[in-house]
Amino acid sequence: MLLDLVPIALVVLAGLALTLLLGERYHHRVLQLVFIWATMGLAWNIISGYAGQTSFGHQAFFGVGAYVTVLLVVTFRLTPWIGLVVGMLAAMMAAVLIGFPTFRLAGIYFALATLAYPLILRILMDFLGYQEVAIPMMRTRPVAFMQFSDPRAYDVLALGALAATLVLSHWIETSRLGYALRALKENEQAAEAMGVDTFRAKMFAYVLSAAPAAVAGVIYTHAILFIVTPEAVFGVLVIVQTLVVCLVGGVGSKWGPIIGSALMVPLSEMLDATVGDRLPGIQGVVYGGALVLVMIFAPEGIYWRWQTIARRRRATDTSVESATAVAPTPRMVADAAGRPSVERGAPLLDVRGVSKAFLGLHALDDVSFTVRGGEILGVIGPNGAGKTTLFNVLNGFLAPDRGDVRYRDESVAGLRPSAICRRGVGRTFQVVRAFPHLTVLENVMVGAFVRERAPGPARERAQAALAAVGLAARAGVVPGGLTTLDLRLMELARCLATAPELILLDEPLAGLSRDGVDTMMTLVRRVRDAGVTVVIIEHTMYAVVQLVDRLVVLDHGRRVAEGLPADVVRDPAVIEAYLGQRWLTRSMGGPEMAPHTPQPSGRPGGAVAPLDAC
Repeated sequence: MLLDLVPIALVVLAGLALTLLLGERYHHRVLQLVFIWATMGLAWNIISGYAGQTSFGHQAFFGVGAYVTVLLVVTFRLTPWIGLVVGMLAAMMAAVLIGFPTFRLAGIYFALATLAYPLILRILMDFLGYQEVAIPMMRTRPVAFMQFSDPRAYDVLALGALAATLVLSHWIETSRLGYALRALKENEQAAEAMGVDTFRAKMFAYVLSAAPAAVAGVIYTHAILFIVTPEAVFGVLVIVQTLVVCLVGGVGSKWGPIIGSALMVPLSEMLDATVGDRLPGIQGVVYGGALVLVMIFAPEGIYWRWQTIARRRRATDTSVESATAVAPTPRMVADAAGRPSVERGAPLLDVRGVSKAFLGLHALDDVSFTVRGGEILGVIGPNGAGKTTLFNVLNGFLAPDRGDVRYRDESVAGLRPSAICRRGVGRTFQVVRAFPHLTVLENVMVGAFVRERAPGPARERAQAALAAVGLAARAGVVPGGLTTLDLRLMELARCLATAPELILLDEPLAGLSRDGVDTMMTLVRRVRDAGVTVVIIEHTMYAVVQLVDRLVVLDHGRRVAEGLPADVVRDPAVIEAYLGQRWLTRSMGGPEMAPHTPQPSGRPGGAVAPLDAC
């Protein structure tokens, strides 16, 4: 942990060295601006870089911190050191008030909505008569009122704020919160299904990001402005400057805003000082030109561009670790969550008269069935029968219009997917929903954080899950380098890492070869044997009839059959609605239903560890 902070310490030492070496007051002013805008960029990066929630209104917190502190000085002669804390708390409270309604929106709608808040605050300050608020000079108590004659004091103050924000960003990157934010940025639905309360995570990140933004506003006011105006602290140039330092340096890393600020602020200030009188607005031109160049040559930002080049130059990928190198603590998947086990054959999930309609069309119509502990239940039916809609109702992505879903005799209808996941229901998707910029191990760790709070135990749980599905040697690669089978195995491992008692598998055999199907079927059986109940949607009928204990058949949203596979596939209603007479004829004697002997996959890391190691 302490070694991880060494780069931050080096940045602080470099900042202190510049503080001591620079002589002219103007150079100190530029250095202060570098620190201030790096801090503001890091604040914006918490919500927009890590969580992917683009905010065009973060100057609201910058301005709240500035105005609250200055007004406390002017009105009550309260020291800015106390005002800084009050301003920070006020900005965090503003983030709560803004976030609750605004996070109901997503994507560009969220970004556009955030634009309104600094505009409202500008109008409010004008209405209240605070168009210009000058900081009163306190010559008798300069230190108490943050009024230093030596510019180095402001350097140290701004550097301290930057260092604190760097430590906060580092903690976020390496914590459970950081994994949750990166996961929801990559795929919010998959993150929610893996137990991440996405609304809560976004709100927490938003409130955290408001604090350093407010501190940056306070220091900017006392070190640079001296007279606060709505335009100076709530204006569009504040967010433009913030966006520039982040986008140029690289979004989603604690180093990006520092790189961007160190490059862009001195350049723009130098040009403004030399040719600003002849070319008014040269700073805006510099920022715009820099953004264009970055979008052309390094759209991910300088930091990530450098990281990409560095990875390509490595002769070997030292980040890849075999999960088999770690000896995880053996534990049963179903018992890891600390829940009492359900007896085999006892009711676990009860679906009672569930109906769901879209624009008057019934995707589900009075569907009822019971899932019993320790079984593999298959759900089949033609395309459009309502199978995936059923899964979306079962794990909380949709609330039923009528009926109820009871898990362990508790109603879970209408709960968020994250809440249902934490109760012990895992979910995979018809199209694998990976987190593409996280490694395979990090993907699985997102699921492991449902049961573990610290990164160390979560990593061990994730490594055990990868070993259980035979994917240990691929732990360090990103999902883009995986085959279809490996992606399916990674998603299954991510689900197992949540310690589920019930897993909903949505077409896990889709796109697999015959050997891949056999591998997946073997794993599903081993999951069941480890005490996990499985509900599976699948169209590969030769596999389904061999794999499942019971079948439920849907057609046009209604349950048309339920029972043993041998009985269901001969049901005239099922043959007419889904299978067809030709399938029944082939299944009675053709090669389609002939047993297939599983073959080793031959993949690197294909050895499968005991499932109870998860």
